[in-house]
Amino acid sequence: MTMEDIFKGTKEFKKEVFDKVQLELNQFGLLIYNANVKQLVDVSGHEYFSFLGQKTQKEAENQAKVDVAEAKMKGEIGAKSRQGQTMQNAAKIDAETKVYTIQRQGEGKKEEVKVNAEVKIYENKREAEVAEANAELAMKKAGWAKNAKMAEVEANKVVEIREAELQRDVEKMSAMTQTEKLRAEFLSKASVDFEAKVQKANWELYEKQKAAEAVLYKKEKEAEAERVSASASLFAKQQRADAELYAKKKEAEGLVALAEAQGKYLTKLLEALGGNYGALRDYLMINGGMYQEIAKTNAEAIQGLQPKISIWNNGDQMGEGGAMKDMAGVYKMLPPLLNAVHEQTGMVPPAWIGKLSDAN
Repeated sequence: MTMEDIFKGTKEFKKEVFDKVQLELNQFGLLIYNANVKQLVDVSGHEYFSFLGQKTQKEAENQAKVDVAEAKMKGEIGAKSRQGQTMQNAAKIDAETKVYTIQRQGEGKKEEVKVNAEVKIYENKREAEVAEANAELAMKKAGWAKNAKMAEVEANKVVEIREAELQRDVEKMSAMTQTEKLRAEFLSKASVDFEAKVQKANWELYEKQKAAEAVLYKKEKEAEAERVSASASLFAKQQRADAELYAKKKEAEGLVALAEAQGKYLTKLLEALGGNYGALRDYLMINGGMYQEIAKTNAEAIQGLQPKISIWNNGDQMGEGGAMKDMAGVYKMLPPLLNAVHEQTGMVPPAWIGKLSDAN
């Protein structure tokens, strides 16, 4: 802070001194509760603070003079402004008054013209209404004259129509009298004929109804008999169908059982042949008579020929071995047998039996 700041702002200087000193005292744990700063005074031979006081005083006096002059200026300007505004407002009011006066005069003239026009329109309207009333009166007079003429004509026509109606009624009564007379003459005869015809028609209708009822009863009985016959036939067919179904089921069960037995039989044979499917096939062909059929077919084919007879011997047939040994012997006989058949007939055995080594 400068000396002028210290001189002018004693409180600010005191606060800043306290803050700075307190920062130093905080290191020692001390706290300032209260302190005073003496007034700044000049030392002998130096009048610095005195001059500062005088300077401040003069500045205050000068500022006061400036404030007074500024206030005086504002007062004079305000007075002049008020006078000007007063004159402006007065002129404005005078102008508005003149305008309002002219407007009111114009509005008065407009109202006068408007009233005159409305009066003229009213007069024209009344004249038109009078003319319309006169025309309507003339039309009504013409209508009244027309209605009177038509009423006179209608009255004459009504008289003529009434005369014609009376004449018609007279003629009608005369005709009705004549009709009643004729009806009285022919009614009794017509009634008798009608009753006779009605009785005859009723009798014929009764006979036809009875005949129709008899035919209907017969048809109903025949239909009932046919229905009973159809029911019996249907029941018989159902019984036959049930029997056939039962037979088919049993047959299917038998086939299933046979297939199962054959499967077990083939399984046992295959086990007995040591799993040799070729031997099993040959056995089944021999057991099924396949070779006998082949021999029979070949014999029929060479009838009348001179075949070459060949005899094969498989050795001792008296040994042990059973059925499997016999099957093995037959199997060994097949190649020379097939060769002989081929030589004598030219036939080649099927591929599933075997293939000849020298067959073409």
